[in-house]
Amino acid sequence: MIVISPSELRARQKKYFDLAETEPVVVKRGKKLIHLVVKERLITDEDIKNSLTREELMQGVREDIKRIYSGQK
Repeated sequence: MIVISPSELRARQKKYFDLAETEPVVVKRGKKLIHLVVKERLITDEDIKNSLTREELMQGVREDIKRIYSGQK
């Protein structure tokens, strides 16, 4: 395990992100220890392709709010 400071992480991000794939990397910030965690991608390109745009989401939210406040079901 390697323990580094926030300023060390800022200065050499790529190095520590790459290193976190093979060994634990911990950033010591005051009394707190922040562990860098590498996870496999859970969202596929197909998921992204089929997702809503921000505007589509907001339009749906607006419609839901109007329906709720108008008393419709």
